[in-house]
Amino acid sequence: MNQILKNNFFLKIIALIFLLSLILHCKNAQTSGLKNGDLLFVTAKPTGLSGAINNVTQKQKNASFDHIGILEKDGNQFFVLHAAPKGGSQKQNVKDFLKDQTNDGQTVIVYRLKPQFQSTIPSAIEKAHSMLGKPYNFNYILDENSYYCSDFIERAFRKNHIFKLEPMTFIDPKTGKTNEFWQEFYQKKNLKVPEGELGCNPNGLAASDKLERIKIIRN
Repeated sequence: MNQILKNNFFLKIIALIFLLSLILHCKNAQTSGLKNGDLLFVTAKPTGLSGAINNVTQKQKNASFDHIGILEKDGNQFFVLHAAPKGGSQKQNVKDFLKDQTNDGQTVIVYRLKPQFQSTIPSAIEKAHSMLGKPYNFNYILDENSYYCSDFIERAFRKNHIFKLEPMTFIDPKTGKTNEFWQEFYQKKNLKVPEGELGCNPNGLAASDKLERIKIIRN
């Protein structure tokens, strides 16, 4: 009887170790293969602000994004430097960042600077750090005191001209008129729709020929 109890005990220990190993493997799988300076693009939702951004900015059939952050490896940990409506410009643990996207039903796709542009990453991360703590730019009109997500990334790499500002458009390609969402959005703020003013967006950044698509981070 004692031998049977001992055997059952050891089997339970082995099963527990296996379960813990499996959980650890799943967590590590999310960050496996990631590198310092990788860009994490978040897929757009079909409706609301996310859908409205994508509606007037999507450039690739297989890519529709509404958020972006840059990955920083700090010791043995990964963090995401990004500007978000909740928290403004911030440094967030990558696991928390990925969890937030999962909770919102969105997916993260990793893009990486091509080898000839990798040398720009250290200065970009340094610049990103200098912008931390600034509030989020809810007007999406360039402002030196607040940033929106793609604006944060463009500024981080601006010194090395990795990305470029382009005239913004809020025209619905299906109607040829200003998208109704944006018309109401700026009307409520008593602002003119900034059609043609310089800016940037996640889809525009993802379309850069200086980047290559690496992988989808599976939950």
